[in-house]
Amino acid sequence: MLGIYLHVPFCASKCPYCDFYSLVGTTDEDKDRYTAALIDRLTAWATTLQDTADTLYLGGGTPSLLGAHRLAAVITAARRAFAIPDTAEITLEANPGDDLTDVFAAFTAVGGNRLSLGVQAVKDAHLRTLGRRHTVAQVDHTVRLAQQNGIHNLSLDLMLGTSAQTEEDVRTAARRFAEWGATHASAYLLKIEPGTPYAMNPPALPDDDTAASLYLAAVDAFAANGFAQYEISNFAKPGFESRHNLKYWLSDPYLGIGPAAHSFLNGKRFCYPRSVTDFVNGITPLAENPNGTLFPEHSPAEFAMLRLRLTQGLTETDFKEHFGTPIPKEWRQNAAALPSHLVTTDEHGIRLSPEGFLVSDAILARIL
Repeated sequence: MLGIYLHVPFCASKCPYCDFYSLVGTTDEDKDRYTAALIDRLTAWATTLQDTADTLYLGGGTPSLLGAHRLAAVITAARRAFAIPDTAEITLEANPGDDLTDVFAAFTAVGGNRLSLGVQAVKDAHLRTLGRRHTVAQVDHTVRLAQQNGIHNLSLDLMLGTSAQTEEDVRTAARRFAEWGATHASAYLLKIEPGTPYAMNPPALPDDDTAASLYLAAVDAFAANGFAQYEISNFAKPGFESRHNLKYWLSDPYLGIGPAAHSFLNGKRFCYPRSVTDFVNGITPLAENPNGTLFPEHSPAEFAMLRLRLTQGLTETDFKEHFGTPIPKEWRQNAAALPSHLVTTDEHGIRLSPEGFLVSDAILARIL
């Protein structure tokens, strides 16, 4: 089935490392107009696609800033428009520094069942360095509040390669995530993005070798706490892999609605421009990359590139199912020529190790 992503581009403050499209200082009237535009677009797309969905993901920005009433209206409209069943995975991103009492109650009342919190660090000093507006104590409170409201599918984010971070900090974070009852964890290496405050005034960050060690420490630490790695940056307790995000890597169809939201439908990729004003005024989405892509859309190479992000890798079974042929011999030969501690090639297919994930761009270029 279809996956639906709704982008909510509102934040109470902008983190210095973030280049996601979001705005601060929005009013209730702004949020009302945006909510109405989301619902209008949901209805229009449902009429066009005549399809059903089994995942709904509200990301941002900080979607919880829409407030309880607007969130409930949007989720209700999405469920009605795309016949989203009670068994669907419905995810809300939220900031643990906010009062979410009413939001959680409204979210679960309309079928919401999965929460993603941007924890990022488990030391208050590290949170301040990252420009986060919450504390570790607030994370603890928010997790308990979510669980009291019946939300037990809990995904927590950790940022790696930050200022003064140590491998012991990473191990502590994985342990705290488990203690909080998380079912899923995402661990991302901090990258300085152009145009962000960090790009204009870079913090003191670990060198590449140290950042790599922190990543590998995270892989080991999450495994030790019961989280199996299933994608470059994602780990889950058994059965709690993100059903929505897997659609991206498995080349399943998904519809993104909102400024900067991306879609993949009928083998074509497109996105809405990064403008709330344009979106509210009814602008239509555009081709994702009109000047061409690294690999042709829906091609074997693009399929392989996405599958190699997963720990299961590119399998013979999946490749034959999609394209009717074995994995190209040239790809296998290229992969076999790479160091075995980075890439495994066997009768099942091709897959990268955690060390290989650290240099995945270079490996993909060599294989494909």
